[in-house]
Amino acid sequence: MAGAGCVELLGGLNTYVSGSPTSIFAILFVSTIYGYDAPNIRLVADKFAAAGFYVAVPDFFYGDPFVSEDINGPEQVWIKKHEEDKGVEDAKSVIEALKSKGFAAIGAAGFCWGGKVVAGLAKSKAYIEVAELLHPTRVTLDDIKEVNVPIEILGAEYDDLAPPALLKQYQEILAARAHEVDSYVEIFPNVAHGWTLRYNLDDEAAVNSANEAHKKMLEWFFKYLK
Repeated sequence: MAGAGCVELLGGLNTYVSGSPTSIFAILFVSTIYGYDAPNIRLVADKFAAAGFYVAVPDFFYGDPFVSEDINGPEQVWIKKHEEDKGVEDAKSVIEALKSKGFAAIGAAGFCWGGKVVAGLAKSKAYIEVAELLHPTRVTLDDIKEVNVPIEILGAEYDDLAPPALLKQYQEILAARAHEVDSYVEIFPNVAHGWTLRYNLDDEAAVNSANEAHKKMLEWFFKYLK
């Protein structure tokens, strides 16, 4: 999928980058299982780049994103080939490459599969200054208990993979740690899992909901990347 940016090698991974390399702050996008060139993720990266950030969207799947039409590749089989722990290590390499470019601070946003990766990065202040989880999957309560950077979590009202009840548990854990780490959790009404990326550009309501989430994300990044 085309975008305003380009693909370059960053930290050993093919990475879609958008924005000026002279920007002061960088944001790492960790994609859904559908990869770094799935519909809309590059459009959202371009939107954040237009707001002044340098955005990097790596191919954590090495050219092997999940293809839902592939009857020989059910999701659980695919997940075993692309564990989030490997994603965390790859993300650290990309972050080091970004730091070598001289960015003053780095944030990360994880969508679905990427939420678990960003939760892993958020356990140490050594990698990122601020975290965003969007309809995250497979993120445990223990993951949330170990978060050590400001974190915003946006979820959907209709989501079996990241149900509102689970997000409320995240919120309770973070509220109890308010003296340690700032947090914000919101469940968006009338949307389903993946709504921040997997929306139809011709569906005005879907676009508006996605845009509202992107606005919240940008506000969170602006608050902590400065």
